[in-house]
Amino acid sequence: MVRRLNLADKNFERDFAAFLALDRDDGADVAGAVAQIVASVRKDGMVAVVALTRKFDGLDPDQTPLRVGADEIEEAVSACDAEDLAALEFAARRIRAYHEKQTPSDLLYKDDVGVTLGWRWNAVDAAGLYAPGGRAAYPSSVLMNAIPAHVAGVKRLVMTTPTPNGEVNPLVFAAARIAGIDEIYRIGGAQAIAALAYGAGPIEPVDVIVGPGNAYVAEAKRQVFGRVGIDSVAGPSEILVVADGDNDPVWIAADLLSQAEHDPSSQSVLITDDPAFADTVSAAVEVQLSESPRAEIARAAWRENSAIIIVSDLDEAPALVDAIAPEHPELAVANPETLLEKVRHAGAIFLGRYTPEAAGDYVAGPDHVLPTARAARYASGLSVLDFMKRTSIIGCDAQSIGAIGPAAARLADAEGLPSHAKSVRVRLKSVDE
Repeated sequence: MVRRLNLADKNFERDFAAFLALDRDDGADVAGAVAQIVASVRKDGMVAVVALTRKFDGLDPDQTPLRVGADEIEEAVSACDAEDLAALEFAARRIRAYHEKQTPSDLLYKDDVGVTLGWRWNAVDAAGLYAPGGRAAYPSSVLMNAIPAHVAGVKRLVMTTPTPNGEVNPLVFAAARIAGIDEIYRIGGAQAIAALAYGAGPIEPVDVIVGPGNAYVAEAKRQVFGRVGIDSVAGPSEILVVADGDNDPVWIAADLLSQAEHDPSSQSVLITDDPAFADTVSAAVEVQLSESPRAEIARAAWRENSAIIIVSDLDEAPALVDAIAPEHPELAVANPETLLEKVRHAGAIFLGRYTPEAAGDYVAGPDHVLPTARAARYASGLSVLDFMKRTSIIGCDAQSIGAIGPAAARLADAEGLPSHAKSVRVRLKSVDE
């Protein structure tokens, strides 16, 4: 049975703290193995990549070129169902339209003493996208990772995706074409991340690496961070539903399982002020689990990592939401805007009874790459800004350096940096003369 907590219980704080402290990591210690792979690719480049691709993916680069050709991309697109392609293109248009509104503006102005100040935004030169391959492929993630980069103005987009034993998901290649990616390599795992970060043969290094992956991919991104920027080191998926008793329990159960079916380490939480409704949702979950082809995965997530929390009033929910800082909170209540104003820590918030999290995964528009493992306390979802950097602009003339220079020189003296101070004072002296 799923754990059940009640805010009114005397031991709630203890039990809730224990729930927050659950270790949902799969327990795999991959850091050492990943460090060896990264070092090998950094040292030997494409030679190491080829050997590792043979070893881990069962693919012989002598028989199948690592770079995916334009003809193969077109062939994959032709193999896709027309309605699937239409859905991808529909999603892409909505994702692009949303992210175009995120593009920041430059600014240049003079302050009250005449110093020119401002900032300028530029896209990085190149971005790498990791896309899981084989049966675990997610074409929606290709769109969500590549389109913000394209909107930001990144000129070179590179995608790596494993094709274990030659297995290809045509929709992944179709999504890449729709998103504007034409440099694609059949490389997976930590070796793909290392190749993107350090370069390998024809793969030139990129500046930012994004995209989901297994524990090896996540650890590789952690290890190359600093050499390149990364989106995040993502943890297991999460959903939290705040729901009153006026909801259909079947709907809420489906929403909770929509994340539980990702992985046994996923987490689903229901917060409600109606204990009887909680019972009906719990029963509906069991029914849907019995019908799900992913029942083993979802059942483990539901029973090991998830919870139902009973509150006396839904006004108590926002504080709990903020403490959990979930990836996907749904506010399935009559007036979700009231709760929305009070929630501060969340990846993406879904408003009302007719907004399932799955709408955000595919077609709503905002990015579905979101902070997990309570990282929403300090982090945001993927956006155009992850592919841009801001450069500050400062300009002084004789009058304005005269206004701000004495304080700068004084602070340099206080920090024991005489050349700093002199670089200011020689200019002040010319102004005085």
